[in-house]
Amino acid sequence: MTVISNDPSWWPTINSNIIVSYWTVAAGVMVVYDWILTLGQEIELIWRQRWSLMTVLYLVIRYIGIPYSVVNVLGCLPLVSLTDAVSNLMNRAQNGTNGVIYAMLGVIMIARLYAMYLGSRRMLIFLVVIFLAVTIACAVIGTIATRDSVAEKLILSGTYMCDNEFEGGDQLAYLMFWTVYAVWEILALCLSAWIAVKHFRDMRRLRRPIGSTTGDCFRVLIRSHVLYFASFVWVSCLEVAISSAGQGLMNTQSMGIQILVDASQISQSMQMFVMGPRLILSVREYHATLVANSDAETNMNSIVFQERVLIPTSSTV
Repeated sequence: MTVISNDPSWWPTINSNIIVSYWTVAAGVMVVYDWILTLGQEIELIWRQRWSLMTVLYLVIRYIGIPYSVVNVLGCLPLVSLTDAVSNLMNRAQNGTNGVIYAMLGVIMIARLYAMYLGSRRMLIFLVVIFLAVTIACAVIGTIATRDSVAEKLILSGTYMCDNEFEGGDQLAYLMFWTVYAVWEILALCLSAWIAVKHFRDMRRLRRPIGSTTGDCFRVLIRSHVLYFASFVWVSCLEVAISSAGQGLMNTQSMGIQILVDASQISQSMQMFVMGPRLILSVREYHATLVANSDAETNMNSIVFQERVLIPTSSTV
């Protein structure tokens, strides 16, 4: 259905949509810019290394992000006209892509927590069971939330925009989706923070010098892992807040909701297509540095997250 109107009452909605489109374009530019910045590392640490599951996850997430961002930008530009059929197709394709990417990011989270807990089989089983339960629940809820959604084309004062309309029950399902996913991410953050605190206490108890290998590993842990999990919690909290306020263009006229939507445009793109690949690159770069500084490059073992546990640097992280 196409709505055409020149009513001045729509002007706040038009302005809100234009502001969102700016942030959407900025998010797309940041995804491409980050890929350019890390291209040298990618060639050295991904393409020239032995392939593994993390290699595949990195390449899929990284190279889906660029076309995804282009489609996302086209869908929000006020000067680009899209038919209802195209808008609905793009909307469903984006929802499907979101589900695939979040599942892959979940695998990365499990792999890193598994490494942080020193290959604990119990922790791996616990994480896999929880993640499968959350993924299945989110898939069911997400299907309900988007089942009857309609991308409605609006032509307002010569500008084009698309508004996704949700029924009341579907709106609640959308809120439930992000709430369930936020629980999983908060759990991952707590587990990573706990092992970081425990490691810090062990370092103080053993009085490790600042420049020790263990201290270096701890800094990698804080920079590349705990903050990574915290970023996921931040995005989920944003989405829960936006979902609580309601979907649709009319709700973005509030200044508070406008700020949340704008922040979500950047944060979600960074979470989906930047944080995951950068985590993999940072871990591989750290291992490469250890190998380069070692006298025995092929047989050297390194302490990664805890002392007394040796993990080969040839591990396909």
